Amino acid sequence: MLHQRHFRIIPGLAGLLLAASSSAHALDYDFYASLRVHGEAVQPDDEDTLDSYTGLRDAYSRLGFKASHSFKNDLTAYGQLELPLDIPNTAVQDPWDQDRELRIGKIGVKGSFGNLAVGQMWMPYYNAIAYPVDMFSSYYSGFATYTTFRKGDTIAYYSPSFAGFSAAAAYSDGNGAADSDGNLDDRWQATLSYNIGDVTLSGGLDDLGGANDSRIWGASLMWQATDALFIGAKYEEHDSEIDSGYGADGDAAMNLYAGYTLGKNTFKATIADVDNYGEQIIQLGIDHQYRDDLKFFVEYYSEEETAAITTKKGGAAETCFACDGGYVIAAGIRYDFAAP
Repeated sequence: MLHQRHFRIIPGLAGLLLAASSSAHALDYDFYASLRVHGEAVQPDDEDTLDSYTGLRDAYSRLGFKASHSFKNDLTAYGQLELPLDIPNTAVQDPWDQDRELRIGKIGVKGSFGNLAVGQMWMPYYNAIAYPVDMFSSYYSGFATYTTFRKGDTIAYYSPSFAGFSAAAAYSDGNGAADSDGNLDDRWQATLSYNIGDVTLSGGLDDLGGANDSRIWGASLMWQATDALFIGAKYEEHDSEIDSGYGADGDAAMNLYAGYTLGKNTFKATIADVDNYGEQIIQLGIDHQYRDDLKFFVEYYSEEETAAITTKKGGAAETCFACDGGYVIAAGIRYDFAAP
């Protein structure tokens, strides 16, 4: 994955955000961190290519800062900076994309008109389509999708809700697919959601462009069936001029997730079928919320073809896509804290 470029306007706008607060008490701010690490036993199906191993792996730890200032006209300006922490590798980096040294770096304004942000952030298509089935606690959560999670050089807008309907759109500079000359195309996203009671239905488009005119269409369901039972589902399909391999026209990803909470324990299960990226995937897990700020978890993850399994402490660049999948057993801890 390429290094993210960032809008040069961010430092200046961040200064304006701070200057807007004439006194310390007018600026709301929060320092926070989340430490997430698990031990794992990894068993690839093809041990001639990648040996089985045990070790520690980071599950997306982070350190962050948020600030906001509310004006009298129902307008709020805000900013957020969040760094990835890879604890087993003792590095400031994303544990999957180990070239990435920033999770979130954005500023924005929100009010009755909606929410407008610029910088590096979670993308609207992920929030509407992939998030409903991305509910696990380990490193292996969220791989069964075709879209990206966060991108820099992005402008995103989220509308307010009207009669249950809401929409979002984003433009991401140079974060699409490669053109015929090798340069990356721009990326466009749009989503539409409808909420009725405990059910939210969403549809979305992730347009990568490029030489093969690549698009991803998606639809999702979130259903809080009871206080204890949550069900999520999604369907994605590639629309492109690619005949075979990853991103081939008509390739689909189908996911079904269920989570059930009983006391301090949440039982999780998902099954997915993702063409050319994992194929048949099964994931099971138990979270134990020991305290509000402390969680223990155990998970089982298996994939028919390689998507997530990689070398010990490795990431995307070290992924062994010829290893024919395998399975992982992980047990870990998540500790959240905020500065007083």
